[in-house]
Amino acid sequence: MRLIVETPERLDKFLSAALPEHSRSKLAKMAEEGAVLVNGEAVKPSHKLRAGDEVELEAPEEAAPHDLTPADIPLEILYEDDVMLIVNKPRGLASHPAASLKEPSLVNALLGRGGPLSEVGGDFRPGIVHRLDRETTGLMVVAKTDAAHVSLAAQIEKKTAERRYFAVVAGDVDREKFTIDAPMARNQANRQQMTVDMHGKPAVTHVKNVANLAHGTLVACRLETGRTHQIRVHLRAMGHPVLGDNLYAPKEFREGPMQLHAAYLALIHPVSGEPVIAFCAAPDDFLGAEYATRRWVEEW
Repeated sequence: MRLIVETPERLDKFLSAALPEHSRSKLAKMAEEGAVLVNGEAVKPSHKLRAGDEVELEAPEEAAPHDLTPADIPLEILYEDDVMLIVNKPRGLASHPAASLKEPSLVNALLGRGGPLSEVGGDFRPGIVHRLDRETTGLMVVAKTDAAHVSLAAQIEKKTAERRYFAVVAGDVDREKFTIDAPMARNQANRQQMTVDMHGKPAVTHVKNVANLAHGTLVACRLETGRTHQIRVHLRAMGHPVLGDNLYAPKEFREGPMQLHAAYLALIHPVSGEPVIAFCAAPDDFLGAEYATRRWVEEW
């Protein structure tokens, strides 16, 4: 497939406009993997195209349709009004459908409740403003209207929304408070993973020691940036992987459920402009749940 550029713009934006039937992330991934050529050379998704450039790529495979069947899955809703809600996502529930996902997701559960959900996030992600990993528990905000979605997404992107977590990590953390300032990028050796990379995007996590446990340390984490897998990657880089993390922890620390919980969420209501703050306790299978109290994530 050959495409000719008419006006200057980034490669990923050009591909997204030229091939709207495919997701921008899928097209960007093709460029990252060297499957997109500009004037005969492989370039990155951020490459700036010029008028007259020739873009060449194999026609992407047709994506399998995402399952948007409503599902009757009970959800714990901590806040809800006409434009948004905050849900406590349980462990094992993916945030949204994926081609490889066979089970219902949070989106299917939300559709099962009925009522409006925003559409600007994509056809298979109605209402989803941000996501949590499948095995991570805790708070997610869901938009019911497109205007609310835009406002909430901007707060998360600009870091004005506060997201704070509890994690149980391997080893004894010997500092009361510390900050991990370590840029991150995709791990070229394993595309499923992120890694600390001094040439990557800025990533900052603030960490607070909460309690020493029999099998590790309970810590509270406050995100200053929101990179994929940020807490998991940063704590692993410090020598304290999250227990139960099958992607980043050494084998001896992978047994049991992942010990990462999104406990606290603070944002500005997209209509009233008033603060909305939510806290949810850690689940029963979270080690040291009795110590993971609200004050540790609220009083920073």
